[in-house]
Order: sequence, then C-alpha cells, then structure tokens
Amino acid sequence: MSEEILINHSPMESRVAVLTGGITSEIFIERQQKLGLVGNIYLGTVVRVLPGMQAAFVDIGQSRTAFLHVNDMQKPKKPSDSDDIKPAPTPIAELGMASSGAMVPLPAKKSEIIPAELIQNRLREGEKVLVQVIKDELGTKGARLTTNISLPSRYLVYMPTSDEYVGVSMRIEESEERLRLKRELSAFMQLANLQGGLIARTAAEKVSNAKLEEDIYYLLQLWRMITARTAAARLRPKLKSMLIYQELSLPLRCLRDLVNEKTAKILIDDENVYHEVLDFAREFVPSVAPVITQYSGDVPLFDLYRVEEDLQNALKRRVDLKSGGYLIIDQTEAMTTIDVNTGSFVGLRSLEDTVYKTNLEAAHAIAHQIRLRNLGGIIILDFIDMNEPEHKADVLAMLQEQLALDHAKTSITQVSALGLVEMTRKRTRESLPQQLCEPCPVCDGKGVVKTGETVCFEIFREIMRLARTYAAPKQMTVVASAAVIELLLGSEAGTVADLEYLIGKVLRFEIEPTYHQEQYNIVLD
Repeated sequence: MSEEILINHSPMESRVAVLTGGITSEIFIERQQKLGLVGNIYLGTVVRVLPGMQAAFVDIGQSRTAFLHVNDMQKPKKPSDSDDIKPAPTPIAELGMASSGAMVPLPAKKSEIIPAELIQNRLREGEKVLVQVIKDELGTKGARLTTNISLPSRYLVYMPTSDEYVGVSMRIEESEERLRLKRELSAFMQLANLQGGLIARTAAEKVSNAKLEEDIYYLLQLWRMITARTAAARLRPKLKSMLIYQELSLPLRCLRDLVNEKTAKILIDDENVYHEVLDFAREFVPSVAPVITQYSGDVPLFDLYRVEEDLQNALKRRVDLKSGGYLIIDQTEAMTTIDVNTGSFVGLRSLEDTVYKTNLEAAHAIAHQIRLRNLGGIIILDFIDMNEPEHKADVLAMLQEQLALDHAKTSITQVSALGLVEMTRKRTRESLPQQLCEPCPVCDGKGVVKTGETVCFEIFREIMRLARTYAAPKQMTVVASAAVIELLLGSEAGTVADLEYLIGKVLRFEIEPTYHQEQYNIVLD
C-alpha cells in the first residue's frame, strides 16, 4: 500500500502527516516555541546523584533538570550474528572521557552488584558529562538521557561509544541480504578505522556499497565535529551546559526516517521548506528527490487531504467504528485504557459472532489510533468477552499484524480471562492530546463537573454556616452562574424560602455570566 507524506509549515509550527492508502496514519507536530529535544546532544553538569534511585539529575540548560539512570550508562552485550541488533546502553561515564576510564562487564545476575557499576561511583556532583536525549519532557518529568550516543543517517546508525559490532535491523528478513550488509559494514569499519557499533537501518536493504560508504564517512565526520565541540566546551569551566549537536528539523527528520520504497509522493506547502528538503534529498537520498513536490493550491494542504479533520477526531474520547461499534480511549499519567463496545451493531447470526466481528474491527482501529495519537507506555485493551479460543487468537493476530506496521517498538500479551490485553509501546515524545491540549479549567481535568443541584446544596450549606458565624448582616447575595440561579429560583425556590425563615435573613440572587457551573460567591450585605 502506497504512502504519501504531507509537510505543512508556518512561522509557528511544522506539521507532518503520513497517509497510508489515503488514510492518515501518523501526525507529527513541532512548534517553534517548543522544539523537541530527542536526539540532541548536550554537555551537561551533574547537579545531583541519587544512590537510592541509581540515577542522577543533569542540567542541560532546560527549564527542568534531565534524568539519567544507571541502566542508560551500561555496556551493551555483544550480539550474536543471528540477533537483531538495536542500540543499547554503554557503561561509560563520559563517553571515554572520564578521569578513571574504568569499564566493567554487566553483572551476570541482577542481584550481583559490582561497586564500579553503582552510579555514585561513576558520577559526582558538578561533573560535566556528554549526554543525548532519548525522551522528551513528558508532563512534569524532565527529559531522559543516555550516555550511549547514537548518530542516525539515512541508512545507518553509528554508536561511537559502544563496543565494536555490526548489526542489522530485524525488519530486513532476507538472510543473504543480512549477511551482505554485515560483511560490507565490517569491511568499511576496518578500512575507516571506525570505533564503536554500526547498525544497518531498514532503508539500507538492497542499497549499494557506495551509498553505505558515503553514510559511514558522513557519520564519522559528524562524530569528529561533536568531539571537537565537546573538547572546546570543557575548556570553559564556568559553562554549566551547552548544546553540542541539534537534531534535524521535523521535515528533514521525516525525510530521513519515514521515507521508504512505499513512499509515492511528498507534498510541501512552503517554498523555503521545499527547497531545503529538496537540497537535503539530493545530497543524502537522491532517489527520493523526484517524488518531492511543492504544493501551491488554494485549498490548505491538510484540508485537501482531510488531515485537519483526522487531527480533530484524534483528540476525541470516542472513536466510532463503521459497523456501529465504538472505542472509548482514556489517557492517564500511568497508562491508557481502550474500551471496545458493540454500540448499535447487533449482527446477524449470534451474539458470539457479533462480538467476534466487533473485536476484529476494533483491533484494526486500535492499532491505527495508537499510531495516530502516538500513545505510549502501558496500554490496556478491553475487548468484549469472547468464548471461542479461535476467535481470541484471530483478534490477537489481527492486532499483531496491524502493530507490525508501527515504527515504534510494541509488545503485547495474550487475551486474559477478563478479555483484557496488556501491551506497551515505546514512548519518546508526548501524545497528540498532551501536545495540543491542557486540563480543563472548569473540571480541572476530571472530565466531569458537579450538577447544578449539587452546587445548590453546597450554597445552602454555606449560607447556614455563614449565618451561624456572622449574625449582624440582614441579607446575603448569592452570585453564581445562570444555570444555578435558575435552579435556585425555580425547582429549589421552596427550599430557599424555608432557609430564609430558618436563618432570619433575606436572600438575593445575582447572575455572573463569567462564572462556570461550579463557581459561586456569597456576599454579606
């Protein structure tokens, strides 16, 4: 199925939408006031070491200190030839620049603790450390860091601080191609005297040796530039933090990371960004340049392809299915829950068949919504209970098939006795609702407000409390929203009269248009 990439740019923000078969599958947003940090490399200062958490807080010049865990400093295991190779942490306090230079192997068991592995023995407050951001700031949490630097290019990922090894993306399945890539990359590393790990990305499949070699030398020059800037920054002792390397802008990152053999078209609605992307493509991915087109139509690009509509729908709690069923998606700080309901879908044959078809459709929609909304962390899927084991297996297979299209790493469990499926998805940036929304000032993020009747009863209790405390005032004025005043003068008028008689005071009522339903004030006259 072909893919299209739409790039919308304005002075305030850049937005990228990936369309698969004409349907929006992913949306990326980067605002100029709040650029993403993932991939950036900083020379930061350790401000606090926490032995109890085996972590440290590092000042990288952001509003919140960043978080570095000891596991993100450990040495990666030596992969076997048959393993899928992925970036792993490395136990180097300052990427080979620490005064001790000590490196120790990982413990065989979690219970075995080697003193040299403890973070308090590897970092100290005030020490400068070269780190890379692996997770953006999420909510109240600062960015997460690693000392294992990863430098991606179009076809390769270079990890200069890791052990020497060559890996291949698991998405490249052909054994002969995997062997070819490992053989060629190993030869290039020896020829260029390249230290560290090197991984062939999915885009490297069937790519010529000349292009791979160009990528290697590009990454080598990039790492030399980073080490030179780091050395220069260390000569400035008063400098607490410094941005050593900044990741590419969103349009260029998408060109590097998202374009594949299925990409049929790249549309860009800004002339300057179009030329920037085209120049980048001609230098690094010449094969992509012919599909890059500048859009100059009168209808906004995202409106033409209904991306704006999909974006608004991605912020809603309810997702309707074509059959009549629907999903309810609730995101909390700890996890996201997705509930499946049959809704108006009654089926034709039996209840089990109706539930089975609804769950199959829901599995497809869930995978799509997870990508579209960029939901991460722990996700609980509440499918409708199924009795047939074959149906459970089919629904799980459908979910796995659709999640295989996701760029982010996911893992799922079997369907439980309660019909629940637990899954996790790697989270590196905020979800769309987190990026674009904030807690409601009326309900404070609860999602519900008190009924008008509840607010009336609160007002009655407050009036009685004030009447006992302040005996002098002859009347009280209740200031509240129109809906609450209407109830007080309507269905609760009898209660108001009884209350006036009980406290011996006159009650007046005044509408304040700016008040929401839960707001009120009682003025003593």
